[in-house]
Amino acid sequence: MEIKELKEKLVTEEKHDFESLCQLVEVLRSEEGCMWDREQDHRSIRSDIIEETYEVVEAIDNDDMTLLREELGDVLFQVMFHSRIEEEKGTFEINDVIGDIIDKMILRHPHVFGEVKVGSSGEILDNWDKIKTVEKSRLTLRETLEAVPKQYPALLRAKKVVKKARKGGLDVTASEDELSDLVGALKYTKGETRTRLLTEIIFTAVMMSDEGEDVEKNLSFRINKFIDGCAEE
Repeated sequence: MEIKELKEKLVTEEKHDFESLCQLVEVLRSEEGCMWDREQDHRSIRSDIIEETYEVVEAIDNDDMTLLREELGDVLFQVMFHSRIEEEKGTFEINDVIGDIIDKMILRHPHVFGEVKVGSSGEILDNWDKIKTVEKSRLTLRETLEAVPKQYPALLRAKKVVKKARKGGLDVTASEDELSDLVGALKYTKGETRTRLLTEIIFTAVMMSDEGEDVEKNLSFRINKFIDGCAEE
């Protein structure tokens, strides 16, 4: 279908579907579409998919389903846009992305699509990690820890690394006394040394947390509480 016909279809069709989304991105990236969209590549819109994902999380935290619907659409558009860039190069297209994720989910759910028996959600997660390790050919604990994306927010990355280290058999713990000693040493430091000490305090706090304690999420709530307090001043 020619671009002109696609434009008319998109404007006049009563109900859009997944095919419509594919056609929309095709139109936007075409010579008859949007100059800005056509100029973009993966790196130029890299931050957009991060921002849109955070907005999905905000909608979930606020229990706002109207906003969630909108923000999920924004994330889906980002997935389509990145896929379209590669389709134009002839490397892959959206159906390849869909096929890959379906194959991955089938492989990682052997208790659903295979003969594996499980008795709890914990066993399911353990199997998931084992399958993922084999998929990625990670032979050492270091390789597993290095696989945690460096682009994660630092606190989230610390939590993920600590969790995987524990699963790998390391005794990753910290005591209240250790944390107290670090805090007590603050008054004797300044400059870069103080900054490193503050960082050590934060990482020690992460090591002290149990697997079910979401420090990242609770820090966000604490920030909100701080903002509310400032507003009352």
